[in-house]
Amino acid sequence: MTDAPLLRLTNVSRIYGEEVKVHALNEVSLTIETGEFISIVGPSGSGKSTMLGLLGLLDLPSLGTLEVTGTSVSDLSDGIRSALRGDVVGFIFQQFHLIPHLDARRNVETALLYRGLTTRQRREKAMTALDAVGLAPRHEHRPVQLSGGEQQRCAIARAIVTEPQLLLADEPTGALDSTNAANVMEIFRKLNDGSRAIAIVTHDPAVAASADRRVSMRDGKIVADERLSGGQVISSFGGTLGTS
Repeated sequence: MTDAPLLRLTNVSRIYGEEVKVHALNEVSLTIETGEFISIVGPSGSGKSTMLGLLGLLDLPSLGTLEVTGTSVSDLSDGIRSALRGDVVGFIFQQFHLIPHLDARRNVETALLYRGLTTRQRREKAMTALDAVGLAPRHEHRPVQLSGGEQQRCAIARAIVTEPQLLLADEPTGALDSTNAANVMEIFRKLNDGSRAIAIVTHDPAVAASADRRVSMRDGKIVADERLSGGQVISSFGGTLGTS
């Protein structure tokens, strides 16, 4: 057991290029605890995608430290880091990335392959995940037979079926109309049950306000870190608030 936070970035920079160096992230510090529901916002080029890659253990810092439950990710081999990513992180994207010829249940089951589970165990876990997003009755339908909102719910089920500690979503409502977007956000709120952290990258102010914490980025830095209640700021901390 450890008292360390789920994820901690300390003075992290991500630098691209050699002759001409670009600081996609510049000395960023961020802590994410289990149970938090966070939105990450900012204009294009602010560092959101780079932040997402680090939080998802897809990339490593150029400088600074990234820790998962107290363990520095940079100290791990590629194989161990990949295994840790599979155990800790569930990904959801704007484009659903469902396999066209598989029905909803089998799309969800793909996340459970190579985990030593029996066919029956995979099926039961997939159905439980689909039920959590209200899609169990449609489990035999292929993606082409599902609406956009249903496809995104299937993608969410695939992300949660491995019971990750961190759920990362990249513009999860970007391809949806307002009604389906609201439905997807309601699912995220239900999934915010204290058992996992949820972090959503979004351009949508309404989506960002649905979270309990909003992290704003600009020019590779965190410029605001705010606690929200009912979409309203109740406290601000971290970042570079008050600077120009």
